[in-house]
Amino acid sequence: MDGSGSLTSLRELNRGRVLESLRELGVASRAELARSTGLSPATVSTLVGQLVEAGMVVDAPASVSRRNQGGRPPALITLDPSVGVAIGIDFGKRHLAVAVCDLSHEILAERWRTMHEDYDARTGVEGAAKLVGEALERSSTAPDRVLGVGLGMPGPIHRSTGTVGSSAILPGWTDVRIAEVMSERLEAPVHVDNDANLGALAELHWGAGQGASTLVYLKMATGIGAGLVIDGRLFHGAGGTAGEIGHTTVDERGPICRCGNRGCLEMVAATPALAELLRATRGTEITGDRVVELAIEGDPGCRRAIADAGSYTGHAVANLCNLFNPERIVVGGSLGAAGDVLLDPLREAVRRRVIPSAVEDVEIVPGVLGDRAELLGAVALVLNEKEQGVVASQPLGEAVAS
Repeated sequence: MDGSGSLTSLRELNRGRVLESLRELGVASRAELARSTGLSPATVSTLVGQLVEAGMVVDAPASVSRRNQGGRPPALITLDPSVGVAIGIDFGKRHLAVAVCDLSHEILAERWRTMHEDYDARTGVEGAAKLVGEALERSSTAPDRVLGVGLGMPGPIHRSTGTVGSSAILPGWTDVRIAEVMSERLEAPVHVDNDANLGALAELHWGAGQGASTLVYLKMATGIGAGLVIDGRLFHGAGGTAGEIGHTTVDERGPICRCGNRGCLEMVAATPALAELLRATRGTEITGDRVVELAIEGDPGCRRAIADAGSYTGHAVANLCNLFNPERIVVGGSLGAAGDVLLDPLREAVRRRVIPSAVEDVEIVPGVLGDRAELLGAVALVLNEKEQGVVASQPLGEAVAS
């Protein structure tokens, strides 16, 4: 790369840092942005001028004021909400969620729907389109202001094709080119990623991962997946399947997994496995969510099942720590709601199996965004693409408006 190319890349990187700080701060002065980014005041001033010219940044409303020690209020700026909105869609095992968000990450409208387990792709796509229309109407947003759509799936996504992998939690979606299908249905650019990656993105920006540059988001629910962040960016691997920690073998004589391997972590530590363990004493109607509820209430059997799941997960996470050396591991998903019942044995298993220096480097903490993490991550996926100049403003069209 020649000198001009390197300079252009540096400018783009610094502009991204300013946008990221402004998104996190909401409203800020140029001096605050300089302190937040570590850039010089002159550099920040130049970059802000470029962003104002590009229509992404505006002066904050007059109603927003702040006085410094000298009594003169500093000039405040914010991301321009009129530029457009991002839409996030989260396809869960038993739910469908949609959010509309402006460029400052303020949620303008949110819609949730309970779905039948293992609903097929056609049902999901049509349901999502309907919820998008309802959310846009509720937020009084015209379809032509939509900048793009972020979409989360509970399973591996092949990055080159946008195709759902064969080990997805929703079996009726295997080999579906979901990005292409949703883009055609909504008449808008669609960016797709797996739910663990989106959870990582959300916790990195707004949750327990803030300030970390090397992060693992561990989603423990119907399945188990890991979103990996390196130097503040998602790491997908060669084809997009990095982080499939749920298919780490922890028991070579264990049950055969849907992926075809034997004794995968999901088969002993995901919520369906825990419910199966407890059916003999709790009845056939017990669910994974109910196991968590009973454990929080103090039920000894449920607490033991979750503690064992934490220990098994710690075995797999220890290998990840030795290889990846993260500074923070954020545990989310429905099983993460069990708190220290899960986390204490997980931490202990990691401590016993990780090399000492890696143990000292990592902290294992609960997520703070709950079941909204993946939905917020889907929104962040669009906004990150917008900041990088990838997403162009395109209308959703009559398909959604109707």
